[in-house]
Amino acid sequence: MTALAPAPPRRSRLGRLLLGAPGRGLQGRLVRLHLLVLCTMTALLVLVQTVQFYGAARERIGERALTTSRIVAQLPVVYRGAEAGTQSAALNAQVNDLLDETGADFIVVGNRQGIRLAHPVAARLGRPMEGGDNVLPFAGREVVSVARGSLGLSVRGKVPVWAGGVKGSRVVGVVSTGYLMPQAWHLVRQSLLSLAPWFLLALGLGTLGATWAARRLRAEILNLEPEQIAALVRQQRAVLAALREGVLAVGNSGDPDMVTLASERAAEALGARPTPYPLADAWPELAALTAGRRPTRQQNLELTLRGEPYLVNLEPLEGGGFIAGFRDRAQAVALAEELTHARGFVDVLRAQTHEYQNRLHVLSGLLQLGRSDEALRVLNAEIRADSDFRQLLRDVQVPRLVALLAGKRERAQELGIEFQVAEGSNLSPVWERHADTLVTAVGNLTENAFEALRGQPGQVTVLIGEDPEGMQVEVEDSGPGVPPEVVTRLYTRGASSKGDGRGYGLAGVHARVQALGGTLHHARRGERTVFQVSLPAPHGAAPLPTGSSA
Repeated sequence: MTALAPAPPRRSRLGRLLLGAPGRGLQGRLVRLHLLVLCTMTALLVLVQTVQFYGAARERIGERALTTSRIVAQLPVVYRGAEAGTQSAALNAQVNDLLDETGADFIVVGNRQGIRLAHPVAARLGRPMEGGDNVLPFAGREVVSVARGSLGLSVRGKVPVWAGGVKGSRVVGVVSTGYLMPQAWHLVRQSLLSLAPWFLLALGLGTLGATWAARRLRAEILNLEPEQIAALVRQQRAVLAALREGVLAVGNSGDPDMVTLASERAAEALGARPTPYPLADAWPELAALTAGRRPTRQQNLELTLRGEPYLVNLEPLEGGGFIAGFRDRAQAVALAEELTHARGFVDVLRAQTHEYQNRLHVLSGLLQLGRSDEALRVLNAEIRADSDFRQLLRDVQVPRLVALLAGKRERAQELGIEFQVAEGSNLSPVWERHADTLVTAVGNLTENAFEALRGQPGQVTVLIGEDPEGMQVEVEDSGPGVPPEVVTRLYTRGASSKGDGRGYGLAGVHARVQALGGTLHHARRGERTVFQVSLPAPHGAAPLPTGSSA
């Protein structure tokens, strides 16, 4: 039983968010996904740039603050005031005048104890400096720090104030120049705004690129949507699973000799293995046939696989590669024989219908003319002829073979051919097990005999008999015989003098007879052509009494 194709996977909520609902156009979904990825990458880039700009802004502001603090620390009023350690209105005023020139938010001067001597807010003079970052300046080192003071979080540049303004002497105070954090973020915003046009340009170009790529992709996949492609794949799997033939797809994916697809039947015959795999490993004869050239369309090639005969059909693919469909030759032959039997029975029924209609018309005409005596004589003659024919077949105890011979008699009468079953023909019931082979053999041989007469009056005789060693069937006709050019290949498929598409029946009979250990012979006896089929006695059959013969 063929397995159903797997149901399409349900898209997750995230998938619906990213790609949209199923059924929407591929182009719109690709553009949407591309924009989402591009925006995400842009946001990450902005975040990275913000961190970098923030660090750069801190470094720039810190250097500016440090430079300002150095200048202020060298002012005489500053180092003298710091050395005195007391507040001075002149010191505070001169330091605050520098704020507008430097652009700093504050400049604070403290003495050796960290007490403010200069501050932008007069009310905070004389109070201790805040932030806890005076340790290094008091140790004689310059420092840039980020700390929260009385005015808020700021970037500070702190330098020591040396006694007498001489570097390396005694530290008598500290100068702290600071810029509040909003200034740093202002620099970051300016830097980001300068990059905004480039971000927008990248977004626009990315959108155009995504649209172009989506259109090219749709053209490459035959303007199909993903759901349609998925449905086609599921249908393909179901079709391949339902086929009675094996199907292989070879090449068309870069390597012309690799099997890229194999149906379940093909996998059973070749051995299951993951695709792709080399064709030569699975089927050397087919690989040798198609190697180094583009295969053409071919039908019913006879190849062997693991010692078994197969019929192979090749169909080339656009762009290289090919599809190979193959089936067991024995199964194909059996199917063809079934079809031959069916056609034969149809011909027999048609012939019987035709003959009986003719006879009924004769009887009807005689009765209408009032010649009942003559009608009775015709009817009695037909009855005697049927009785005589049945009497000839009384010892042939294979019903299907008897039915076939009766039908062939009607067919011969339609063709104007004299058809006879030799007197003394006999066949025991043990041969019923080979009835299919006998019907195939006798049916093909008698039909060939009818065709050999080519519509001319003639005679066809069938002789059936058996002995302790087996049975024999002879079909004899008065035709001209087998043409000399066909004799040497008489049992080869396609060997016929009747044109293309013929020459398969006799080859099939020969194969079936050989399969049972029998023989098929052809001979010319005087003016008659004889075909003889011989089969050995079936296994388990009781031997005939000595002296029995055909």
